[in-house]
Amino acid sequence: MPRRSVLFSPGDKPDLMRKAPGTGADVIVFDLEDAVAPERKDAGRDAVSEVLTDPDFDPDCEVCVRVSVAEAPADLDAVLRDDPRIDAVMLPKAESGADVDGLAALLAERDADLPVFALCETAAGVLHAEDVAAADATTAVCFGAEDLSADIGANRTREGTEVLYAREHVVLAASAAGVDALDTVFTDIEDTDGLGEETNFARDLGYDGKLLIHPAQVPVVNEAFTPSDEQVAWARRVLAARDDHDGEGVFRVDGEMIDAPLIARAERVLERAGGD
Repeated sequence: MPRRSVLFSPGDKPDLMRKAPGTGADVIVFDLEDAVAPERKDAGRDAVSEVLTDPDFDPDCEVCVRVSVAEAPADLDAVLRDDPRIDAVMLPKAESGADVDGLAALLAERDADLPVFALCETAAGVLHAEDVAAADATTAVCFGAEDLSADIGANRTREGTEVLYAREHVVLAASAAGVDALDTVFTDIEDTDGLGEETNFARDLGYDGKLLIHPAQVPVVNEAFTPSDEQVAWARRVLAARDDHDGEGVFRVDGEMIDAPLIARAERVLERAGGD
């Protein structure tokens, strides 16, 4: 299943959580960390548990819960009770493979074998992104530019130059480990054009999807990460020619010389398109 759009929904807002699958997001994340005030934490846990165990809650998207680092055991106790409909857990501020292993151990203690979305959003997390991505439980590495900027004292700019190295480092770490890379949130929910430009840039860097904070952002991001009909047709021609030229290192398609990197690109296009 693709992970083009990863939409956060506040864990103490059951109405929004129930509506989240209808946005078209590939992944919905019920947030028990930043989105819930400390005094609302118990109410949030109960609300997430209620939604996840509702027999009528059966979305066709991936369902994830973001726990807090300090209160992960209590969060998991609430979230995992009564056979919930859950596919993954998100770990904020991951700074090592050991952090991911620690969350996996907490899940195992509760008889849950769930993959982890690991957020690299601190200086240490970015510098150790390879270790985070390589942990057994990691299924995706997420880049968090806002928290990173606060951690290192950077000023956020529209161009994003201050986080470019970190952004590139995280996607390289994810690719090396063979897991998905998910780009940072875009905080201006009314700037659709800006969101489209930033998403296209993240896609071109190699990211597989993007973290979102508002349902209106979903269609923009899904479109950016979905190959066009022309790209799909090109990819199919390339792979068909590869099969016809079995054993040949280089061949020609549409006047273009095709070699191993372009074959890999064609395979990636079809994977993103959800086709063969």
